[in-house]
Amino acid sequence: MKNLRDVWSSRFMHYIGEVQKYMQFIFTGHIAIVLVFLVGAGGYQYSEWLKNVQIDFPAEIVIAVIVGILLAFSRPTSLLREPDQVYLLPVESKMSQYFKKALAWTFWSQVWIVAIVYIVSIPLLKAVTDLTTIEIWAVFVLIIVLKFFSVQGEFSYRYSERGKLIWVDRLIRAIIFGVAIYMALQAQLLLAIVVTVIGCIYILIFRKKCKGEPVPYEHFVELEQNRMMSFYRFANYFTDVPHLRGIIRRRAWLDWLYTFIPYKKENTQKYLVFRTFVRTDDHFYLWLRLTVISAVIAAFVDIPIVTWIVVGALSFASTIQLKQALLASGEFRMDMLYPLPDHVRKAAVQQIVRLAMITQAIIVGICSVMQPIFYIGIVIIIVVSEITSKVSKP
Repeated sequence: MKNLRDVWSSRFMHYIGEVQKYMQFIFTGHIAIVLVFLVGAGGYQYSEWLKNVQIDFPAEIVIAVIVGILLAFSRPTSLLREPDQVYLLPVESKMSQYFKKALAWTFWSQVWIVAIVYIVSIPLLKAVTDLTTIEIWAVFVLIIVLKFFSVQGEFSYRYSERGKLIWVDRLIRAIIFGVAIYMALQAQLLLAIVVTVIGCIYILIFRKKCKGEPVPYEHFVELEQNRMMSFYRFANYFTDVPHLRGIIRRRAWLDWLYTFIPYKKENTQKYLVFRTFVRTDDHFYLWLRLTVISAVIAAFVDIPIVTWIVVGALSFASTIQLKQALLASGEFRMDMLYPLPDHVRKAAVQQIVRLAMITQAIIVGICSVMQPIFYIGIVIIIVVSEITSKVSKP
């Protein structure tokens, strides 16, 4: 490597390759179909709501709060690794070259999120405010500038304070940026600029504190590991991530569920599989997340065909992934010591998956009870899950 820029370039290419490897499994098949229908249904619902929105709706406050919060969350992507705590010490004085590249990528990889949220809110602004097109896009430019400052600000705070009480820093930046955006949406650009300058002064305070401070390798390495682990856990919902280990939690508040399985020898595998499902984060949150999405769609989307397609697709996703997750176990388990037939575990998984999907159907049904012919969604979830469970390979 000639310099630290080359180090960044090398790691960045490896990082992009790693992300692309798993993205191809995430945005394909049923997820793509679900996203298309979600975007379409969401856009239709939004446009219908805009036709009837009250002129006194506090759009400026709502947009300022949401965008301000999004701006405040600007976690830096450093791509630092654990060995860097030793091997990069000799070039610590030149690490600014590396971090400059890292912050540039952090900005461009995050700015599109807040940009899309604001662009989506533009029809609302035109419906309830007197802002001109020029003023609306001037606020957009301000948001882009604030995002740049926010990325620099969070990095400086983490560098100088080693990430301690980061929520306080984010809260302060969210308030400052939210007020600046609100002033801009009120067509008070001068006040918005003044508030922005105050935010810049706040950021500069921590930027100056960084000078002379050693690079907090441990903090940035831990931050990077947590960020990648979050991505791997998300990717694990769609495909197997070999080096990912599921987190096991006690969840004592769900112990009462185990009483529904009678204490009998033939229920041994059923009890163990059910306990695995409840206590393993990857399994439990996979089912919970897809159930919540189905319930929200069923509750708020009043287009029956869209609701049926979405809950059917998510039922398929829940069933096949939960079944594969509970059956996949290459490690030693205590139940292997007991004289139980191999097919018993497969039957237990089948029963637990069926129980989970019936529960999902009930939750979705309760949430959609105000919608027309809501019971069809319940039937679709149960039928799709049963067919998927029977047809899918173990």
